[in-house]
Amino acid sequence: MPRRAKISLHPSYVKGEISPRLFGAFLEPIGNMVIGSMWKPDHPTADDKGFRQDFMQSLIDAGLPSVRFGGNYVSGWRWKNSVGPVENRKPLIDRSRSCFIPKEVGADEYLTWIERVNADIMWTLNLGTDDIDASIDFIDYTNVESGLEWADKRIEFGREKPYNIKIFYLGNEMDGPWQVASWEKDPVGYGVKAREVSKALKYTDGSVETIACVSSCPFLTHYPDWDRQVLEQCYEVVDYISLHHYHSALPGDIGALMAGVKAYENYIDTEIALSDYIRTMLRTEKTMYISLDEYGSSFRPQRGNPQYGMNGNMPVDTFFSFPNRGFRSQDPNVWNQFGPSRVGEMAMALANASTMLAMVRRADRVKIGCATGGLGMLCATDKDHVWKAAAYYPMTDLIRYARGKSILPIVECETYDVPSYAVDDQNQYNDFHDVPYITAAAALNDEAGEFTVFIANGDWEEDEDLTLDIRSFEGYRFVEHTAMYSDDFEAANSYEHPDNIKPIVCEDTQCEDGILNATLNKLSWNMFRFEKI
Repeated sequence: MPRRAKISLHPSYVKGEISPRLFGAFLEPIGNMVIGSMWKPDHPTADDKGFRQDFMQSLIDAGLPSVRFGGNYVSGWRWKNSVGPVENRKPLIDRSRSCFIPKEVGADEYLTWIERVNADIMWTLNLGTDDIDASIDFIDYTNVESGLEWADKRIEFGREKPYNIKIFYLGNEMDGPWQVASWEKDPVGYGVKAREVSKALKYTDGSVETIACVSSCPFLTHYPDWDRQVLEQCYEVVDYISLHHYHSALPGDIGALMAGVKAYENYIDTEIALSDYIRTMLRTEKTMYISLDEYGSSFRPQRGNPQYGMNGNMPVDTFFSFPNRGFRSQDPNVWNQFGPSRVGEMAMALANASTMLAMVRRADRVKIGCATGGLGMLCATDKDHVWKAAAYYPMTDLIRYARGKSILPIVECETYDVPSYAVDDQNQYNDFHDVPYITAAAALNDEAGEFTVFIANGDWEEDEDLTLDIRSFEGYRFVEHTAMYSDDFEAANSYEHPDNIKPIVCEDTQCEDGILNATLNKLSWNMFRFEKI
């Protein structure tokens, strides 16, 4: 017998304005994200810069709103070596992953590519090995019309108008022991540097916003005190804090995977509370906003024999295995060197969608979201083809319909528990208690006359009988209920079989006098659309 769930909504339960940047993506030369997907000069669709136009057009069609260029790569990246005539550029190396990066892919190429996919540019500066002058020179290069050394160099290199970047990240994961020039042992030092770089950027262009790093992983032993010490130094001159988290579950453990939404909620809520504490301590009226700009939920096999109780105390020599392989070049024709297995694609798509719903429910404070696999979620690729992965459908539903005001849903449903488990020495989870099977969010777009409810049913065993109470939304009529699910856990979309997992219209869903009744298939993504009469 199906389980039962009830969701009640009222137009007074407004949580804040939903930022389009919640549904952005992350870009870094890791695996085939850049070399092979973004840039592949021998591809039949390659343009004048070697960009795959099939990939670009798919992202444009999906409505990708924003892209954050960043990652471990930037902490040792000398951006000045990556601009100008290709023949004059110096070798580019990602020391964090022992990779050579093609000279043809430098700062201008990343900036131009993001422009060509019609997305907002969000740029991560090197606050690891670079000094403050390097950041100043960069904003001169990207945001100043002319008359300064690096603005004039941009013009000399063939780019007349500025890029006008509006979002700058002040380093990447600067607390991580794996980071080149990590500030792990000196949060105050990083906070002071972030403060001074942010000041210099805003002195140059008063329209920019800046984002400081806090703990890049809630498993690390210094979390959240590292964050406190950083914010005490730079709170008043930055606009957001940058959060990163990757949730993992052992292969096939769907309950643990879906419980990841609670891990994200706890992380976000802790950082909001910490920011508000600093605001009170500093006697300021300024509100700090959240950028969850690297995240992903996936199945991962257990690695080695985890030492339970490490609690994020990762010895730095754990990360020294990469250079032992020697520096290598990424082959754009060799695939699947980065990213989760495709087995369990529906479950992983639903888990990541649940994280996006958690951000929508906190739209008053969470203003930026960048799925680490977001480009692949919106356009799956191999060396020749593109197609729509299962994750494409929830993400594009949110891009298109999660607009306007976030309306907080009141969810009544059954819950379950997940016992503690470890994937490796760092990724260790305490028990998850009272995990709801149902995750939901809603958006009221007054301008378009639309009201949309999004529901992820994480129940992997039972369908759910849903009652949706929207009686307070007078003047709105029910349009349709779409759902995506698969009874085959191993199902995945591919170029040859692109429709193994895709949404359908649920004709049996009924809505009368503001009460909607529907069946939520097990492990399903659901969208209910209403429009103003």
